[in-house]
Amino acid sequence: MEKALWYLLVGTRGGENRARIIAAIDEQPRNANQLAEQLEVDYNTVRHHLDMLQEHDIVESSGDAYGQLYFLTDRFESHREEFERVLEAM
Repeated sequence: MEKALWYLLVGTRGGENRARIIAAIDEQPRNANQLAEQLEVDYNTVRHHLDMLQEHDIVESSGDAYGQLYFLTDRFESHREEFERVLEAM
C-alpha cells in the first residue's frame, strides 16, 4: 500500500485530484457525480481516478452502477498514517 500511495499521489499526474477524492470520500461516502460536483472536476476525470484508486485497493464501491457509492477500504484505513506522510510530502 505504501508504494501504491506514493505512486498514485506523487509519482503520476493527477495525484492532487486523487488526494482530494480520498479526502472527500473520507468525509462521507459519495458517488462519482457527487465527487465531480464537489471537487469541480469533470465526471470522466473523476471516474478515471476512481478506477485507479479501486485498482490499488484504496477505494471500493457498493450499489447500482449509476448510484455506486465509494468508500475507503479497510486496507487503506490500516495505512492512513502513510497517506498523511505522503500528503505532507506533496
